Amino acid sequence: MKTSAKKTTPNRLAESSSPYLLQHAFNPVDWYEWGPEALHKAQLEDKPILVSIGYSACHWCHVMEHESFENPDVASIMNDHFVCIKVDREERPDIDQVYMDAVQAMGLNGGWPLHVFLTPEQQPFYGGTYFPSQNWMQLLLQLSKAFHQQRPEIDQTALELTQRLNAGDLGRFAKDAGPFSATDFANIFTTLESRFDNVHGGMDKAPKFVMPTLWLWLLRYHHMTRNKRALQMVITTLRQLAMGGIYDQIGGGFARYSVDSRWFAPHFEKMLYDNAQLLSLYSEAYRITPDPEFQKIVFETIGWLKREMLHPEGGFYSALDADSEGKEGTFYIWTKQELDKLWDKDSSILRDYYHVSETGNWEHGQNILYRTDTDEELTKMRGITPDELEACVANGKFLLLECRAKRIRPGLDDKVVTGWNAMLLQGLLDAYNSFGDSSLLDLALNNIHFLEKYVMDGQMCYRAFKNKRSSTEGFLEDYAFLIQAYISLYHATFDERWLAKADRHCQYVLSHFW
Repeated sequence: MKTSAKKTTPNRLAESSSPYLLQHAFNPVDWYEWGPEALHKAQLEDKPILVSIGYSACHWCHVMEHESFENPDVASIMNDHFVCIKVDREERPDIDQVYMDAVQAMGLNGGWPLHVFLTPEQQPFYGGTYFPSQNWMQLLLQLSKAFHQQRPEIDQTALELTQRLNAGDLGRFAKDAGPFSATDFANIFTTLESRFDNVHGGMDKAPKFVMPTLWLWLLRYHHMTRNKRALQMVITTLRQLAMGGIYDQIGGGFARYSVDSRWFAPHFEKMLYDNAQLLSLYSEAYRITPDPEFQKIVFETIGWLKREMLHPEGGFYSALDADSEGKEGTFYIWTKQELDKLWDKDSSILRDYYHVSETGNWEHGQNILYRTDTDEELTKMRGITPDELEACVANGKFLLLECRAKRIRPGLDDKVVTGWNAMLLQGLLDAYNSFGDSSLLDLALNNIHFLEKYVMDGQMCYRAFKNKRSSTEGFLEDYAFLIQAYISLYHATFDERWLAKADRHCQYVLSHFW
């Protein structure tokens, strides 16, 4: 087999505004963007369609690109037998949702990269996620052979699956659920409580996702019912999250999920939408339980956003990769020897603080920094004052952040997604309401000015911006979060123009989405 290599001339994805599609612009695969050109080609040549869906910060998307899509032998099979379409799930969540539902309806596990095989009429007949290169080539050849030699069976399978998906949509969206009752709320709480991890917080399973909306819901449930258990579940989760490796103990901000049940080992990619919601969650929790740790988390996360995710004109980028230098997590992990050299005389205290071991607490002698002891517990253990510990930790973080800045950085997905920015705007305003720092309101105002300048056109908004506005119009979620942000801007400033803009977008939504 030939070794993997990128072409020196780009394919048609080079014209895209999507960072994820641009990552594939030098693949030898004859990629198309989703659109009439590719779909017409499939029908004209009676070829099956291969839809490959992923996103810029996706680790296994990178692995499959390197193993398969950069390989000329694999690309040759793909080009000869299929019309190949690349989709950025963050720019086209509508397409992603359709084919994720299709793969799950086939009885397969979903995930990314997501691969779906369609008839020329765009009806799915097979799918999956990541495939090693040899398996991928075998699958391509088998599916191509089946498509041409067993076409009636393929068409029937695709038709039945499409009908099942359509029936599922009717079942989900066409029924009248009736009014929501207090009993319904209580049943939701009972379900969440039954799945709660009483030791580490979160839902009791691995991998473990943060799922901020659950904890925001529980805060509101506590407000409505004064249920102390609901509040306890939230506070336990937020404190454990803040101490875990899923939180960047040095630079602020949360990774997308933890591969274990105790928030220790993150999948290191950082997504804007997670951190946006977590700003709201920690800020709202602080108003109920004024824990200084919650305030620290909010301001450290905003510090990371300003330092690493901020467009010069006020928008916020989408994501940071898990990978750098071709490996997952390299940017964030440390050996004991590195830390001893940087921390010098404070090393013993800080090793205890972050659970650093000689042999490493993770893979290949490396350490993920995390905490299990509160500051109060550690000061008693070490016989030092709280002020001494605070100064030691602050200096230790500064030294590590300074050193880390010299490392090769993870890849940055520098597109600005409208809905995610509106979510972050809400998070900044929630933080402003909790802590009264006017710089947070300034960040929020700069953010809305960016969105109005680059992704809005009258009542209409577009999904994303990277050097140019994407051609995809905003989805309902983009409008919904924008409307919420405008209303919150009014609450923060009492400037009625924000209400007028919220109303204008509401009218557009009612006209075009109802």
